[in-house]
Parts: sequence; structure tokens; C-alpha cells
Amino acid sequence: MNRLTSTFKPGAMFIMVFAASVCVAEVPVATVSKQALVAKRTYCMTCHGVAAQGFRGVFPIPRLAGQKPHYIKNQLSAFIDKRRTNAVMFRVAHVLSPAMIDGLAAYFATLNPKPLGGAPKDLVAAGKAIFENGIPSQNVPPCASCHGPQAKGADQFPRLAGQLNDYIINKLMNWEKERGQNPKEPDASAIMAPIAHMLKPEQITDVAAYLSYLE
Repeated sequence: MNRLTSTFKPGAMFIMVFAASVCVAEVPVATVSKQALVAKRTYCMTCHGVAAQGFRGVFPIPRLAGQKPHYIKNQLSAFIDKRRTNAVMFRVAHVLSPAMIDGLAAYFATLNPKPLGGAPKDLVAAGKAIFENGIPSQNVPPCASCHGPQAKGADQFPRLAGQLNDYIINKLMNWEKERGQNPKEPDASAIMAPIAHMLKPEQITDVAAYLSYLE
């Protein structure tokens, strides 16, 4: 036994552990005030619509209501990191603190307004078949295999139920131009790249119509 070991006292270990725990406890946890959160989510709804159900315009703006928090947080990070391109959302996202992002994601997940609908209803049956069964002849898997049987999403895979049909069409038709722009930081969007490429325009329109009416 060396001199250092022989002079070490059990009480010293208690003091060291206690001191460390005090230091950890005193580290402030980042939070956002309720007032700031309300102001920011109201700002988001000026574009994403009342109750965040989406907004139709020259450029359709997506529904955020009911979206998985994990997905919203990932997409805001994607705008910041330029893994997804959108000049407006880059400016919005890069000023958000992690606490604000968490608060917004949690809030939007609680909303459940009726879908706006509006897609041609005669396309719904064909879209449902694609969503549930895929298109084996084109190597397109069932959408439900990732997005869930009711299209409610799961973790990194987004909720599609109730999403604006024109938004879905726009995204799938232009997937490679907007998603996965930073190959050094691939995310779940890479899974959709070959699927979007293999879908025909009329098939995209069909599945978008089906999804737009799901609650």
C-alpha cells in the first residue's frame, strides 16, 4: 500500500461525490417561457394555417397538426443543416433554440383538426391500394410499411394522414431537388428517394388523394 492510499479516508469519497452532484444540479436547464412559445407557434400558423392544418396557395404549405415530434425536430434541423432546402424555413429554423424546437414539436403533435381534403375522391380507392399494397411490378413497397397502417407515422417516419394532397404531390415530384442535399449527413429521407423516383405521376396523385382524407 503506497502513502497516497494509506492516507485516503472514506469520508473524502463522500465529499467528492456530494460536491459533484451539487455541481450537476446547479447546471441550468434550457427552457422557453410559455409566452414565447405561444408567440412562436402563432407565428408558425400564419403560414401553416389555423390549427396547423396546412394552407393551399401557389406553394402548398404542409399540415403540422398531429405530426410526430421526432419528425418535426429532425426536419427543423434539416433546414438548419441544409439537408433540406427551403429559403423561408432556413430563416425561420436557424433562430430557434433547442428548447423552442422541443416545445413547438410537442405542441403540434397534440393538434387534430379535420383534414382539409379537396382532392378528387374518385382517386382515393387507387391511392388506398398503393398505400396498403405498394406496386410490386415497380418495386414500390407499401407506404404503410413505414408510415403505419393509418398513416399516423412512427418516429423518423412522418404522419401523412390528413396531409394536403397538393403538398404531397409537390414533394414526391421534386424529391431529389429538395431532400438529401447534404450526402455527408444522410437521414431517413434517403429511403424515399428511389421510391419517389419509381412512382408515376398519376400514382403519386392517387396516393396523395387517399392520404388527404385520412384522419
